[in-house]
Amino acid sequence: MKQASAGWRTRMKTIRTKSGASGGDEDMTMNRMKSLIGLAALGIALAGPARAEEIVVSNYGVSANGMPYAVALQKGFFKEEGANVTGILTSAGGGTTLRNMLAGNAPYAEVNPNAVIAAVQQGADVKIIADTVSTVAEFVWAVKQDSPIKSVKDLKGKKFGYTNPRSTSQALAVLVLQSGGLKAEDVELVKTGGFGEGIAALDIGLVDITPVPEPLWSKYKDKYRPIARASEMLPPIANVLGVAAGSGAAGKDDFIKAVIRARRKAVAFMASNPDESGDIIAKVYNIEPEVARAAVKNLTSSRTNGIEYWGAGQINMAGLQKAVEVQKMVGAITGDVDLSKMIDTRYLPDDLKALK
Repeated sequence: MKQASAGWRTRMKTIRTKSGASGGDEDMTMNRMKSLIGLAALGIALAGPARAEEIVVSNYGVSANGMPYAVALQKGFFKEEGANVTGILTSAGGGTTLRNMLAGNAPYAEVNPNAVIAAVQQGADVKIIADTVSTVAEFVWAVKQDSPIKSVKDLKGKKFGYTNPRSTSQALAVLVLQSGGLKAEDVELVKTGGFGEGIAALDIGLVDITPVPEPLWSKYKDKYRPIARASEMLPPIANVLGVAAGSGAAGKDDFIKAVIRARRKAVAFMASNPDESGDIIAKVYNIEPEVARAAVKNLTSSRTNGIEYWGAGQINMAGLQKAVEVQKMVGAITGDVDLSKMIDTRYLPDDLKALK
């Protein structure tokens, strides 16, 4: 190493001597060269790999909303767009997801609308930056094959399963009943504690109907009979949102923008390559490849009043306002909600910045 350094210094002196520099000029040139070498090293460091970051996604590895992130990670879309995403943290609820984001200084999270709104109402510095899942098309309400229930109108007096109080499944249960001219009081709403638990409750007769969202529906569709499909009977409702911590996201604009672009690229890839996407998702979600493929095909082809299930990020105000209305019905959101103060579209690509 010393030998190499001596050689480098000799070559530098030779260059200056041949050009006729005096000893003083030579020393000045050496100092300039050292400075240039230092600046070059600094430039290399600054141009190195982007800072590694984790993002937070509710129910990642379980619910359909998070599937594009699995594809983006596996296909290298995050890195292509300039976001060095090293991991995806998850939790079972939106409130927990937000706490994880804020506690861990994660720059980006994906959560349900009521969690974001509740957090903002409690003083959290959080902004809605993308509308990532714009419908509730993953929901199907099913009964046993031999059930006498043929339509929503037949549910009067029956036991209607939902996951937990103030959950999306409870709110949607009310909308499903309304579509058949019924009220919540016309049935017995039964808390099951989860979607898998709801299926078990249906099997043993604790409920007469239960929600079976993707990818569970693709797994069990031959075992049960659908009575209601959200894509056919419910309007577009904002389902999951991309959010960023207001001041906590300072200096991370490029990363957040890159995450949104990479996810958009993954959604497009899933539509064009459902089988390959399904195989990627199957490994992350620990489900059968044929189930994952079926779920991807179902949801990429789904349209609710022309609105896709997995959106590119553009915010659909009508769907967001509907989500607020629905969540108020079950007490998940209370008080006045000024959505305009919660939305920040600066992270979206230019063609998606306009509110729908």
